[in-house]
Amino acid sequence: MAAETGFGIETAVALLGAGVVAVPIFRKAGLGSVLGYLAAGLAIGPFGLRVVSDPLTLLHVGELGVVLFLFVIGLEMRPSKLWNLRGEIFGLGVAQVVTCSLLLTGLAHYVFGLSWAIAAVGAAGFVLSSTAVIMQMLDETNELSEPSGQRAVSILLLEDLAIVPLLAAVAVWAALNGKADANAMPVWQSVGLAGVTVALVIAAGRWLLDPFFALLARAGAREVMTAAALLVVLGTAVLMQRGGLSMAMGAFLAGVLLSESTFRHQLEVDIEPFRGILLGLFFISVGMALDLSVVVNEWKLVIAGVLSFMIVKALGIFGVARLFGATNDESLRRSALFAQGGEFAFVLYASALAVGMIDQRNAAVLSAIVILSMALTPLVLIAERKLVKPPAPSMDGIDRADGLKGRVLVIGFGRFAQIAAQALLTQKVEVSLIETDVEMIRAAGRFGFKVHYGDGTRLDVLRASGAETAEAILVCVDKPDAADHIVELVRAEFPHAKLFVRAFDRGHSLRLIKAGVEFQVRETFESALTFGRTVLTQLGVTEEEADDIVADVRRRDEERLELQVVSGIEAGRSLIRGNMPTPVPEPFVKPRVDASKASPDAALAAASDS
Repeated sequence: MAAETGFGIETAVALLGAGVVAVPIFRKAGLGSVLGYLAAGLAIGPFGLRVVSDPLTLLHVGELGVVLFLFVIGLEMRPSKLWNLRGEIFGLGVAQVVTCSLLLTGLAHYVFGLSWAIAAVGAAGFVLSSTAVIMQMLDETNELSEPSGQRAVSILLLEDLAIVPLLAAVAVWAALNGKADANAMPVWQSVGLAGVTVALVIAAGRWLLDPFFALLARAGAREVMTAAALLVVLGTAVLMQRGGLSMAMGAFLAGVLLSESTFRHQLEVDIEPFRGILLGLFFISVGMALDLSVVVNEWKLVIAGVLSFMIVKALGIFGVARLFGATNDESLRRSALFAQGGEFAFVLYASALAVGMIDQRNAAVLSAIVILSMALTPLVLIAERKLVKPPAPSMDGIDRADGLKGRVLVIGFGRFAQIAAQALLTQKVEVSLIETDVEMIRAAGRFGFKVHYGDGTRLDVLRASGAETAEAILVCVDKPDAADHIVELVRAEFPHAKLFVRAFDRGHSLRLIKAGVEFQVRETFESALTFGRTVLTQLGVTEEEADDIVADVRRRDEERLELQVVSGIEAGRSLIRGNMPTPVPEPFVKPRVDASKASPDAALAAASDS
């Protein structure tokens, strides 16, 4: 395919197609979305199908994804919370950057024979880890809100700040060697400009942004609010860049300043679609930027550089983490996360190349080393997870399921099963209880429950738990996939047992009905009805009328469920009582649902799903 110089519709289709094809494949293989995007970029870049011949231009567009990602992170980081992390930012962050810079500079000089100047620049660029890669990996594993994730964010913030003195150091070197740009401002002016810029952003965030969004909200133009959100994020990022700081730092600061705004949640919803697409575009462009000719011609140097830089940096990170009191497991995890170079290396290397501090060959080799290290990060994390398995919980005082003979078998003993079992135990029905959460088993024991350890998704455990003789099996686990698997096993191996299953949502209920269970109930349905009935009575509705209303809601829900079993999730919509004028128009765009919290078909049933 001929190379294209522009970014037309065909190029956009190729970019989206490459991502849509590659990412699901790599995620299915357990390699993560980052590696999928990088592979997609390599496939359609200048050294693949040549759909795009100018990946650096695309890289600048993709950097907006990193900017928006940092803004969303900032929205979750209130100023007080950020202040509490100051020790990690300026203590742990500085220690990690300085230690790894010294180690990598020595490695590049003594092992690879580079001059001190080139070694220092190469090391400094590699020390600045990839904010995009690390944030994406932490986001995919839900670690951002954990203490270890917050420490990782603190280090990344310090690294974002570190680009300023590093670029200043390059300028100082150029001045000392007579290669300074005559138009460049002195270092002290650059530092002052950065400080003034930060002060302006903080002042605007404190006194202007909330009134600005309140004014737009009163206008009632939904699309204008979205445009304003993008304007604030990108405008702050550009302002910070003009002040000599990073765009990502500007976006993060804007998010922090808006974290206590009444419009915070709306801003997050507005930004999310753009953030996801542009961040994927960034990773694709990084994959495109890998110059395979350099890798082929300098393969020994590139491979040695990638391996030695990653190993030495990981060792430095591990040592600093342990010195600052991190556990062995957290230290290994952080080493695996931060062992790569990052996108700021391209900025630093380009600046050093412009003033003659490094030559074109060294810049190309160092850039290839950084890109390959970014591509290896998901694989390093997979290896780390396999090598460092979490310690198995102590089984002291806990009995495994073996030889149980209860008339009723309860699988999963969380909050749902604890209440459901009360009626059976009151009637003196012999009940066998199994659970996989060791702490839950211990807690239940303190309240007079004998719960055995057992995984109900395994056939051998079901046999040991008495499923062959149980009259009824109650599936009360909180994961729909696990519940479906248990139902399939019981239906195939123990067809005599009556199945009663806790359903997650309406879509799950439909699957259970089709599987032939005796009874299923959505886990919050009855409590939600009781809640609504109480509200009615508090508003002045009589007890009898409230009972009739609740009965009508239950009847309509049952009718709708019967229709959906036959005709699909869309059926029975007329049975829902909504707050829009009737008839309810068909939505042009179906509402978005967080896939981590609800099944895809649950969106259409949200009005009565509980």
